[in-house]
Amino acid sequence: MELSTAKVHRREFLKNSAAGATGLVLGFYLPQRASAELAPVAAGAFAPNAWIRITPDDTITLVIDKSEMGQGVVTSLSMLLAEELECDWTKVRTEFAPADKAYFNPIFGMQGTGGSMSIRASWKPLSQAGASAREMLIEAAAQKWGVDKSACRAENGAVINTRTKTRASYGSLAAAAAKMAPPKDVPLKDPQSCKLVGKPTKRLDTPLKTNGRAQFGIDARPPGMLHAVVARCPVFGGKVASFDATKAQGKPGVKHVVQISSGVAVVADNTWNAMEGCRALDVKWDEGPNANLNSAAITKLFAERAEQPGVEARKEGDAASALSSAAKRIEAVYEVPYLAHATMEPMNCTAHIRSDGVDVWVPTQFQTTTEMSAAKISGLKPEQVHVHTTYLGTGFGRRAEQDFVLEALETSKAVGAPIQVTWSREDDMQHDFYRPASYCRFTAGVGADGMPVAWTNRIACPSIFSRFFGPESLKTKGLDNSSVEGAADIPYSIPNILVNYQLTEPGVPVGFWRSVGSSQNAFFTESFVDELAGAAGKDPYEFRRQLLQKSPRHLGVLELAATKAGWATPMPAGRFRGIAVAKAFDTYVAQVAEITVDRKEGSLRVHRVVCAVDCGRVVNPLTVEAQMQGGIVYGLTAALKGEITIDRGRVQQSNFNNYDMLRINEMPHIEVHIVPSTESPTGCGEPGVPPIAPAVCNAAFAATGKRIRRLPIRGEDLT
Repeated sequence: MELSTAKVHRREFLKNSAAGATGLVLGFYLPQRASAELAPVAAGAFAPNAWIRITPDDTITLVIDKSEMGQGVVTSLSMLLAEELECDWTKVRTEFAPADKAYFNPIFGMQGTGGSMSIRASWKPLSQAGASAREMLIEAAAQKWGVDKSACRAENGAVINTRTKTRASYGSLAAAAAKMAPPKDVPLKDPQSCKLVGKPTKRLDTPLKTNGRAQFGIDARPPGMLHAVVARCPVFGGKVASFDATKAQGKPGVKHVVQISSGVAVVADNTWNAMEGCRALDVKWDEGPNANLNSAAITKLFAERAEQPGVEARKEGDAASALSSAAKRIEAVYEVPYLAHATMEPMNCTAHIRSDGVDVWVPTQFQTTTEMSAAKISGLKPEQVHVHTTYLGTGFGRRAEQDFVLEALETSKAVGAPIQVTWSREDDMQHDFYRPASYCRFTAGVGADGMPVAWTNRIACPSIFSRFFGPESLKTKGLDNSSVEGAADIPYSIPNILVNYQLTEPGVPVGFWRSVGSSQNAFFTESFVDELAGAAGKDPYEFRRQLLQKSPRHLGVLELAATKAGWATPMPAGRFRGIAVAKAFDTYVAQVAEITVDRKEGSLRVHRVVCAVDCGRVVNPLTVEAQMQGGIVYGLTAALKGEITIDRGRVQQSNFNNYDMLRINEMPHIEVHIVPSTESPTGCGEPGVPPIAPAVCNAAFAATGKRIRRLPIRGEDLT
């Protein structure tokens, strides 16, 4: 099923993304409530911008315009705004924003959550929003008391008259403040004076999730809702040839059987009955051109394409000449498989299309594209669409897609009722948009001193951007920057560098996966850097230090991780270390992994991971720590276990029995060390993933003397 994004302004998306690569776009407009879709402001309430509502009863509502998928944005964004608003933290309530231009991400150019951009995109707008509202409330109090504004200060949800000690709550000032024009260019607090930002703070959503009150997409229950399960062609790109619904319609509770664009939807009074009806369907599939596709053929295609020059992603100096005159030449081929997202909450969406409007209850990462999908399928205007964002039971990029949304919309339109489409774990595993498989061919030249003089890298893999936004979204000559991130921007001081990219599309649908291209490219580059260190007879940590003298933030996390891991001290017998450093989404992370290897059994155990992170100014240290831990677990699962294989155009894995997750007894001890910084905040949701696989594989080399150039790690790699 194709993503319904025909009217997304792709050039604007790319332009804004490029601008955001060096910093947040300044001058971001703090909009008034922009459409009738947003909740009406109660009489006497104060709503100076899109994020704040203060009512006369002293209720302070912070509107969260990002999707909460476990990364902690409900807490961190609330901290940012409340810090400047000077409100009573214990009385703050939050709600998720509807789809609306008022909440467009200034970097994306649409409303969405991804790319570890929530804090990076929001920290200044939200801080400014809180500061502006605070000053308006202070002004309202000053006018009420007939004193100069300088005699008033805000504190804990109230304004204090510093001369008389009189106190006026924000709620009592709301109506007066609402009549004022917002001030311009309100200065923000000095970081040293912050009471919330930068301090370890417990998450606001934890109680809701532990007592069952948090509403996830799968919890939606609009009146009259029916349940649907969809039968899809097991082969990528296949479609329905014909179907017989007789047996399905005879199953208890089944109400409708309808064909939609992705397959055949069975609608029933509950999910189980819909599943039973779906199992009884007699469907004949047109399997299409991918019916004979298999993993071996895909690898062969990648290898062939990696032999060809491709599009230049980076060129410095003359790598060919430097290679020809190098004292030593080193070559290696690396590859990684497709990976599923394996979200905790399977895909689901609830939609109700009516003649006068559309409601969509959905755990989505992109509200704008959901709104566009609903408008397109219903034939109504975007302003007639109401997107109710719920909590997401993890996302990892999977919920940026629209396939599960389109199924609910199409089925609701067909049967004229609110419909909840629920995917099984098998549906999700076998109809995902996968992390691309990738193939990488390195050649490096080193001088007589063992230091690299040339570095070439040819990468063959599919393009996520081309699939998601269309071929025109690719920049010069078909280059997908997301496919070479973490490879084209290596920080090492090597005089001659050439990185080529070969766009290779075998026919497997691909999508954004936690840390995107950096997830595989950090494994490639950091493993090969270790190979160069070994060839030079140098310590891997010291070798990197020499090459990172012009990259201070990379060097800073590398040195911190090595120091905290005790790199200079000997390991106990049987334990081995590996190290890696990577930058992803403007955040710098280094990790040291400590492992043991049982060479007889062909098994590897990770005991300890020491992580150093530089993400600029920190909003909530507890969130940073949790996200580094989560990223390490996710990346370690992929390194040790993750692999999607294809046979006859079908995914062979179906559930956690054959697509295994890291279990609690396999979990290493993780230490997270945060670099103090006054730089602008950057992201933490994804950057913890890339360094873990190379750190572990480099440790495995220290243990066995064998290089691991293909993931996941296999028993034969260790014996």
